[in-house]
Amino acid sequence: MSDTSHTPARKNPLTAVFLDHPATVNETYFQHMRFAFSFAFWLGVAALAALVHALIPALCETTASRILKRLTARMESRH
Repeated sequence: MSDTSHTPARKNPLTAVFLDHPATVNETYFQHMRFAFSFAFWLGVAALAALVHALIPALCETTASRILKRLTARMESRH
């Protein structure tokens, strides 16, 4: 008979993929998803503002940089 009492339990790979990282910032999977979607949305808005500014320099002069500063502050407050 083999003794399995000292064998470390294998971690579910789905747990590692979906739950380990959100846990590092004290969030559930869905809380982390909401934050990431929000972050992606505002990065998209910043990208569009930068594109508009590239085409017409008088428009959206500080929009992208203001969004990026706000996102940076949000990210830094989480760690």
